[in-house]
Amino acid sequence: MNAPPNIDPAAAHNDVVRWLTNDTRDERFIDNIFAELCIRLQRAGIPLKRASLHLLIHHPQWLGARILWIDGAKEATITRVDYDVRQRPEFIGSPVEEIQGGVAEIRERLDAAPGRKHSVYDELRAQGLTDYVAWPVHHTLGKRHMVAFSTDHPGGFDDAHIAALLNLLPVLALVSEIRMKNRLARTLLETYVGSHAGEMILAGATRRGSGTTVRAAIMICDLRDFTRISDSWPRDDVIDLLNDYFDAMSEPIIRHGGEILKFMGDGLLAIFPLSKPTACADLLHAVTEARQAMTELNEKNRAAGTAPLNYGIGVHVGDVMYGNIGSKARLDFTVIGPAVNMASRLETLTKQLGKMVLLSRAFADLVEHDFALEHVGEHAVRGFSEPIELFAYHG
Repeated sequence: MNAPPNIDPAAAHNDVVRWLTNDTRDERFIDNIFAELCIRLQRAGIPLKRASLHLLIHHPQWLGARILWIDGAKEATITRVDYDVRQRPEFIGSPVEEIQGGVAEIRERLDAAPGRKHSVYDELRAQGLTDYVAWPVHHTLGKRHMVAFSTDHPGGFDDAHIAALLNLLPVLALVSEIRMKNRLARTLLETYVGSHAGEMILAGATRRGSGTTVRAAIMICDLRDFTRISDSWPRDDVIDLLNDYFDAMSEPIIRHGGEILKFMGDGLLAIFPLSKPTACADLLHAVTEARQAMTELNEKNRAAGTAPLNYGIGVHVGDVMYGNIGSKARLDFTVIGPAVNMASRLETLTKQLGKMVLLSRAFADLVEHDFALEHVGEHAVRGFSEPIELFAYHG
């Protein structure tokens, strides 16, 4: 693709750099910036056909991500890369591995024989591309990512094209690092405190004592006999067991709109805010699916010669204080209040009453017309002066 007539390529390219430097401040996502960058480079006379940005993203589930733009697209596509990719053929010997290993530039004339042998280059040749170039994108503290550009222009990129692309790299590095830091902050907050709490913290709810009163359904779950398991099992097996257990419990909670506020050793605390009319029903649907997942996990464990996991779930509804609590230097974004204490006490009673899931009367009143509940009578609850009417849910 040649430069449009009556446009100075150098001036057009400078406009791209100026845009990338000054006019992307209000765009949160690097994939949108990258797609717009590629389109602007085309308009500036760079014969770009395909471009990709490869980032290490430090996510709990994903090692990295590839942002891919193809000629004619207004948006880029994002492909996440899992942690075992480094053992797979598509990574071994690839440009990404070479760049991460310290190579400063990769240039491959795709229309020249014999050429390098790798599936990446085979794919590009099959698309009719003639030239490929890749460079590291340097972030602070030695973080090293990669950007690659391809063309189908006869003769490939010329020296002016390469110089123009190289001139972009420092600005692209700064712009992409800012977005990655922002995304990393969000990812860490979502991972450690939950999505809603993370949004509140990013919005400025960071002062000790700051918070709000929320009416919510509260769910507390705890494993049985975990002390015995942790004392007698190998450490790695205990960690695997906990991860499997938390997966079984957590995924249905998140799927049905709940928010897990914390993991407490072998227990978890989750809320379903009543701002959503179906919150209480959503909680019980999550419990049903979690119990099914635990049944499947126990069957797998039994086949492996491992004893099944037992657990209890306590559920209540009420007002909770939702916010920052802790020392001057170390805060916890959580919920507190009598309603949370009640849910915790009900979870403790599950073992005494031989019921896996116990609900308070206050919660049962909101769902008993839609779910089959077993009335188990009134029981004394530690810390509360009056007996509490309880119901069991069998899912």
